[in-house]
Amino acid sequence: MQTTGSWQAKPYAATAAARIADALSLSAPTAAMLVRRGFADPAAARAFLGGAERSDPFDLPGAEAACEVILRHAAAGSRAAVFGDYDVDGVCSTAMMVRTLRALGADPLWRLPTREEGYGLSEGAVEELARAGARLLVTVDCGVASVREAALARELGLDVVITDHHRPGPALPDCPVVHPGLGPGRSSELCAAGVVLKLSQALRLRAGLDGAEHEQDSDLAGLATVCDMVPLHGENRRIAREGLAALARTRRPGLRALMQVAALDPGEVDARSASFRLGPRINAAGRLRSADAALELLLTEDEERAREVAEELDGLNHDRREAEQRILFAADAACAGQLHRAALVVAGEGWHPGVVGIVASRLVERHRRPCVVIGLSDGRGRGSGRSIAPYDLHEGLGSAAEHLLRFGGHRMAVGLELEQASVDRLRAALATHAGERLCPADLVPEREVDAVVPGGSLSIELAEELERLGPFGAANPAPRLLVPAARVEHVTAMGEDRAHARFSLRSGGARARGVAFRTSQRALAATGAEPHDVVVSLERNRWNGAEEARIVLDCLCPSRPGTVHDEGAKPFWAELDAELEADPSRWWPEPSADARRPSPAPAADRARLASTTPGTDPPRGVRDRRGEGFAGVAGDLLTSGEPVLVLVADVERRRASLEANVAGMGARGLAVVSWPALGAQPDLAGPYTHLLALDPPPVPAGVGLMRSAPGAGLVHLVWGRPERDFSLACWRHQLDLRPGLAELWRTFSDAGPQAGDALELVLRGSGVRPRSGAHAGRLLRVLRELGLAEFDATARRCAAVRGPRTQLERSSAMRAYTARLRATEAHLTDTGADEAQAAEAS
Repeated sequence: MQTTGSWQAKPYAATAAARIADALSLSAPTAAMLVRRGFADPAAARAFLGGAERSDPFDLPGAEAACEVILRHAAAGSRAAVFGDYDVDGVCSTAMMVRTLRALGADPLWRLPTREEGYGLSEGAVEELARAGARLLVTVDCGVASVREAALARELGLDVVITDHHRPGPALPDCPVVHPGLGPGRSSELCAAGVVLKLSQALRLRAGLDGAEHEQDSDLAGLATVCDMVPLHGENRRIAREGLAALARTRRPGLRALMQVAALDPGEVDARSASFRLGPRINAAGRLRSADAALELLLTEDEERAREVAEELDGLNHDRREAEQRILFAADAACAGQLHRAALVVAGEGWHPGVVGIVASRLVERHRRPCVVIGLSDGRGRGSGRSIAPYDLHEGLGSAAEHLLRFGGHRMAVGLELEQASVDRLRAALATHAGERLCPADLVPEREVDAVVPGGSLSIELAEELERLGPFGAANPAPRLLVPAARVEHVTAMGEDRAHARFSLRSGGARARGVAFRTSQRALAATGAEPHDVVVSLERNRWNGAEEARIVLDCLCPSRPGTVHDEGAKPFWAELDAELEADPSRWWPEPSADARRPSPAPAADRARLASTTPGTDPPRGVRDRRGEGFAGVAGDLLTSGEPVLVLVADVERRRASLEANVAGMGARGLAVVSWPALGAQPDLAGPYTHLLALDPPPVPAGVGLMRSAPGAGLVHLVWGRPERDFSLACWRHQLDLRPGLAELWRTFSDAGPQAGDALELVLRGSGVRPRSGAHAGRLLRVLRELGLAEFDATARRCAAVRGPRTQLERSSAMRAYTARLRATEAHLTDTGADEAQAAEAS
């Protein structure tokens, strides 16, 4: 967890999210995530949540030709051999292809390379399999660049079928190549196991077998898909979802034994546990010794042998973690002199080639740069690289190919071999290439958040709903939520080594319990009690049979200050003059026939934003979001990029808090208007997609005013009890005129006639709550009606008139203002009134 950082959120169509929320009965945060991730209409969102995309296996490029060759050899009884790879994807793919060939009646050999041999098909392996009597060679998870090796196999009398998903080279082997990237289609991002799953289905169908039997290996395909970090959308999403479900109920002895040593309950299997608890144990065999043990685990039907192999893999994984820590410490120290560069290349004698890829990933996380880590031995080096999203590391190695013996992989992960003497040249060449393609902003860690949420939304219901977006992984990361202007409180230490912390997150009137892993109590408490924009993930936490929502702290970001634009602002004298002419019994005038016409003097970018024809706007939809919290709702709407207008009781009293905690979350800043200003000039709403009621309206007709205001979009009701109390205090100050009348008349009596600027100072008042022009206008109006003051509006002059004491209620304006206040008090203290009005409006 970072105690400080920054965040960003993609703009999105909040109105589209509202449609999805209604159509699919989803919460606002979940709907916002779907739109941000490219599912902008209910049909697309429903299809994504269903995760059922399935393509014809014969649409897979090369599948038809591969079926013809494999089935011909199966019918002839030829000896087949499968050559794979030593990682999770390669081992699972090998096991799946072996099982498929057995189903076709073959008795296949198999061969996995060691780390010492390196990745991919080698001439030595081809010769070895030929000597063993193989007449058909099927590669999985490798081979697309093995032009020379495939040619050698044919010279030795073997037919070859390549199944792979890595980036092809400039030429393809002269044989059937099953590869999702060699043609158009929805399966273009399958991992190797996904390719084998589709090919297995095609083979069974061509052989007249039950095509659905290939799904018996969906547990292996799902495990490989989430561990190989392929994009989890499209067909990959279906393979991962179905595979993880199959993994949870698998009867495969090896997988059940592996779950047992990993202390993983089958019922709790998800993408994260598969990736971080099962995958590393399968990988450990190939990283430190031979992947044969992992393959045996997946193929064995013997439960006792499965337990033995699983325990062996668990031990190897422990050794792997120790080696990783040693190499990480040394590699991180070696990075110190390169941090001014855009890419890092580090090398060390004796660094185990099976661990350098993990170390590279850790260094990328730490330094936010593409990184290559190389293990040196006997004058040569073998390494792995990992990248950041903006940089194509495979392309970078291609630009430095003259310094390499060989390399392969894809944009985000690569493997390579080189002479030790070439390390410095590779380092310089890669840093130059990356420096030309990356800008400084690409190298700054920044959290991308999926939704801005109110603290009151962090519930078990939302946690369960977010799980519907899974499984999470590449291209479909676990949701990050931003809680704006929140406070971290009640921090305590957690864990046997007290290396973690528990805390409470307070946002508005809501609290949520959370944990911060790898963050000490002292470090978290040191962030202080100031509001932060807090990035978290939300999960269902199960403990001792109970289940609760728990947030996991990701990053604390300083709240961004911003500006507040007062849409209804008028000069003091303009406000005063308008109040002198207004109906004292009403908060705003009756709507006129042209009330919905566009403003003749648009503010800011009103002309560009206004898109409706006068008088044709449909009523705005009403979203009742009270109880969620204003900062979260407003922050979400501001980050959408759509214009937002906030309605408040008093702009000036709200300004400081809004500027400090909310206004900076949107590129536009924040537009605010008072209820009376919008009532007097409804066309102010025209440019704004969203009208957000922070404070309740002073009269029941307020929601209807928003709903019928010009422009197309939505109305959001957000106020709670504190906002009711705030509004009540504001309206009492505006309409309870007795204290102000006495003070103002005394001032005029003591000072004599006032004019110009001096009069404005008197009318504004000098107390804790300065008067607005409207407030001053009400006071003058009553004093004039009672004959206690003379006011010349043209000359801006006013003087007190002495006379006998009188009752304030003799003023019709005073009676109207008092009645208006009593009606507003009744409205704001009737907790059921606005609920009924909101239901009626929507």
